[in-house]
Amino acid sequence: MTKLEKVLYTAKAHTTSDRDGGLSRTDGERPAIFLSVTKLAVGKKKVRLPRDLAIDAEVDLGTTGEAYGLAARLNASLPGIGRQVALELADAADQPRGLR
Repeated sequence: MTKLEKVLYTAKAHTTSDRDGGLSRTDGERPAIFLSVTKLAVGKKKVRLPRDLAIDAEVDLGTTGEAYGLAARLNASLPGIGRQVALELADAADQPRGLR
């Protein structure tokens, strides 16, 4: 993976879940998709998501030598879920087919 040499702009988005498990608020598309896929993975793992979960996304636009590039970070807040399970859910949500 090529690292950005200089970041020119960073876009940020924040998505939370409402008390019924739907999307409460979002200011970006990617974290909403990640949250939806995480919910699918949760069903397969038989885990209950916390009501106060959140997904924060940051996407950098920058330069890589003579070209432009993108770098993205997703940060999931899953209060009450153990680290290992949270990592498995995040990994599954990041895969094209989720948990198998």
